[in-house]
Amino acid sequence: MSSLPTLFVSHGSPMLALQDSPARRFLQGLGASLPRPRAIAVVSAHWETVGAPAVSLAADPETIHDFGGFPQALFDLAYPAPGDPQSAEQAARLFEAAGMRVQRTGDRGLDHGAWVPLHLMYPQADIPVFQISLVRGAGPTAHQQFGRALQAMRHEGVLLIGSGSLTHNLHEIRGQAIDAPAPEWVIGFEVWMRKSLVANDHAALLAYRTLAPEAIRNHPSEEHLLPLF
Repeated sequence: MSSLPTLFVSHGSPMLALQDSPARRFLQGLGASLPRPRAIAVVSAHWETVGAPAVSLAADPETIHDFGGFPQALFDLAYPAPGDPQSAEQAARLFEAAGMRVQRTGDRGLDHGAWVPLHLMYPQADIPVFQISLVRGAGPTAHQQFGRALQAMRHEGVLLIGSGSLTHNLHEIRGQAIDAPAPEWVIGFEVWMRKSLVANDHAALLAYRTLAPEAIRNHPSEEHLLPLF
């Protein structure tokens, strides 16, 4: 099997699952553009653990509706993909082989950072999925090390997806239309990130919080960008 890419996707509002938008249409075409994986591992901004990454060994992960104030149609959606305890255990052992602590859990379902993009990318929900957590308080360098520990899986048919957002300041965007023009402080940050990613400038990316324009304003907290690393 050929190697799979690793992805970072912006999962946006949960309404992405229902409302038409360029981002929704992009995700709807993304799955078909990739070789079909045998399993999918998702690192979502909406699962953080303390002290060490956690891996979900759930065989039948539930659909977690971890939000409020949205239409009932969104709560009625389910993503009934099977879990993959064997691949999840492989991920846990890769962490351990890299000298890292790891937590295992058997009851973690799929939060909206996982199931919303997967609902669009793979609507048949027929590819096994498991989640891996972020570590609260650990920064970009630590999460890059977590990613490196897992990189062998992409050569074995596992699609690794980081799900977050390139910018995430809910206080400043609340009440704006979905198609509102991006403010200058977002555009400057996006341009800097894109240039750094295209240049493969790991040192700059790891130090984005001090080097990128308006980094703190775009990410008052880091959890929505950490899946990138």
